[in-house]
Amino acid sequence: MARPNNFGRYTPLETTNDDAFRRDQYSRLREDIDRKRRQIGVQPNLRVGPQPILVQGVELYPRENAKLHNTHQYELLDGKDSSLIIRRGQTFYMAIRFKKTFNPVLDSVRLHFEFGPPPYLMQKGNLISLPITNQSAFTREKSMWDVRTHQHEGAIITIDVQVAGTAPVGVWKMKILSYVPGNLSAEPSVYEIPQNVYILFNPWSKEDTVFLDKEDARREYVLNDVGKIFVGTQKEPRGRRWIYGQFADSVLPAAMLMLNHSKLDYTGRASPILVSRAISKLVNSENDDKGIVVGNWSGMYDDGMAPWMWTGSAAIMDEYFKNGGEQSVKYGQCWVFAGVATTVCRTLGIPCRTVTNFVSAHDTDRSLTVDKYFDEKGEKIEGVSNDSIWNFHVWNDVWMSRPDLPPGYGGWQSIDSTPQETSGNVFQMGPASVEAVRRGQVGFDFDCPFVFAEVNADIIKWTRDETVEGGWRKAASDKYKIGQFMLTKKIGVDDDIGDTDAENIVAEYKDQEGTVEERMAVLNAARYGVAPSIRYAVYDMPPPEAEDVTFDLMEIDQIMIGQPFSVTVKVRNKNQSEMRTVGAVLSASTVYYTGVLARKVTRQRGNFTLKPNQSEVLSITVTPDDYLDKLVDYAMMKIYAIATVQETQQTWAEEDDFTVQKPKLRLESPDVLRVGQEFQLVIHLTNPLNRHLTDCLFTIEGPGLSGPYRVKFRDIGPLQSVVHIERLVPQRPGSRVIVVNFSSRQLIEVLGSKHVNVVA
Repeated sequence: MARPNNFGRYTPLETTNDDAFRRDQYSRLREDIDRKRRQIGVQPNLRVGPQPILVQGVELYPRENAKLHNTHQYELLDGKDSSLIIRRGQTFYMAIRFKKTFNPVLDSVRLHFEFGPPPYLMQKGNLISLPITNQSAFTREKSMWDVRTHQHEGAIITIDVQVAGTAPVGVWKMKILSYVPGNLSAEPSVYEIPQNVYILFNPWSKEDTVFLDKEDARREYVLNDVGKIFVGTQKEPRGRRWIYGQFADSVLPAAMLMLNHSKLDYTGRASPILVSRAISKLVNSENDDKGIVVGNWSGMYDDGMAPWMWTGSAAIMDEYFKNGGEQSVKYGQCWVFAGVATTVCRTLGIPCRTVTNFVSAHDTDRSLTVDKYFDEKGEKIEGVSNDSIWNFHVWNDVWMSRPDLPPGYGGWQSIDSTPQETSGNVFQMGPASVEAVRRGQVGFDFDCPFVFAEVNADIIKWTRDETVEGGWRKAASDKYKIGQFMLTKKIGVDDDIGDTDAENIVAEYKDQEGTVEERMAVLNAARYGVAPSIRYAVYDMPPPEAEDVTFDLMEIDQIMIGQPFSVTVKVRNKNQSEMRTVGAVLSASTVYYTGVLARKVTRQRGNFTLKPNQSEVLSITVTPDDYLDKLVDYAMMKIYAIATVQETQQTWAEEDDFTVQKPKLRLESPDVLRVGQEFQLVIHLTNPLNRHLTDCLFTIEGPGLSGPYRVKFRDIGPLQSVVHIERLVPQRPGSRVIVVNFSSRQLIEVLGSKHVNVVA
């Protein structure tokens, strides 16, 4: 039995402001972690006075209930006097020991649940009051709170509590109120149970709107604490191991602190629609709103952690919690935001997956297009449009029904925690029904037009031409480049070496490119989401002039870092009788994954003449010395070629993005490990550069094996192979993943991972 806590008269609490409530809840949440980490129990503080039947102690059976509620993996349960972590729409059991024999006929006892800041009122919905009697069966519907007596022996009574399927998600306080027999108007004695009661969403319960009916999907999207986030380019996507760590001891409390900043009332906290929308707002920190992670795309991270240095969410959530939820963690980018959002959703019980859209449009004016502008010579004009194309963009899908929309639009809903455009005057996005996006129903809440453009915008290229109305001529359009494929981790599959665990879900977002259904969705979206004048300009302009010179930019498949590459264009004059004069520019630049150019590597320009039916090859070579010092995060390059034909005013422009590949770390360890027994992790690395690597650092993380920590390493010589050994002690049994990240001043984000099995 748990030791008794405060006894005394019930005194109604005064109304407090939100800041006071957050400070009080932080103190209570802090107790959970201290209780687990330092193994300190709650000391009794007895206050004696005239009482009705008094409670001597309460047993919540946190571990037993956790197994029934699929919450047994939360590390908060490892401590002494653990709090209760349960899911709504389900029952839990508890035992109460009174100081004398309990008589259900004479003794009047009620079980109280309180949520949020006071005052607590049943009419307000933040107070649940359940009478404890000898009733042995539930009498209310499963969607409602109820209590029944499971067993009664003298002074000990065991009860089952039915938690409403629509209960607000968060930290609840639980009290037992004992009234003087026959005098319910008198103030009761109050026994406040010291442990917090965490109530979470319940994908296992049909009473909950996040119900997911497939067990393998629940294991993947709720219980799996290690996954992959896909980055790179459409030609060379790669899965990056990410440790979600939703069961780490500080993650659930940190998520609760984050939700306190959402200012959602008790009804809002009951809705996965509004909670997931709040998550999209508060995972990132914008305008000092006390979100979790600060975004940074500048390449300057000296006052924080570079985004690519993180190996998972647990360290981020732990730092946020240590700051009391009042100071954001530095730094993140879209895939870090998405990783943290997945962690927050899963720890709260919302099924969630990370989704990477390759060649992702950022439409800034609701035109559902990405507009690019060129001058008369074919030179790209910057600053005319803020539209952009990201090499990849990562967001989240969350699973829920949508009672606010017509039938058929539930299931996966998109949320995006990366600040891009405002929604409701703040940076947040979603939940947008994926099915609505697929059908082009952009009029539904929330933010469907933005998601539709991300996956299905047309790219329109405009050329300055003073002879046409408006001064711009539509030179070309590309209807099939945006959103060519979208990757998420496949259910139940894990691949440490390759990416066979990638699943392309683009068909869930749109019909196959070029089909009647896909074009109808575009026109449907344009009809309801774009102003008529823009719609006419985009979809009703005549096609470009006949073209008799063909251009073909040779795409680059794969380049290992430290190797040279070439920018090559094949040109052919198809005219059988006339010469053509061509002006061309070939360039290569490093680029941020958002599509923003970072540094120019090389640029060459020239003019040449093609005889009838003549072909020509244009090429420039880029050496490692040209690009190594100009690489930015994720080592992405953009090659760009533009050309004009003097005689016909034909214009052409093409670009290609690729990632400079890096070697992988090779990890060695025994395949089977034992809890409490030290083992060696052997890390192999080969320097691919003909340069010294300095300021070398390994970051190592594995749930149940080790929290994230960093180890400095000596300088590594040019093309040298090295071995580093770490000694770890497994803490928890089960299938585990070790993730290691190497970085140096000259070479960053070299990754490796390995699956191991830990036995008790």
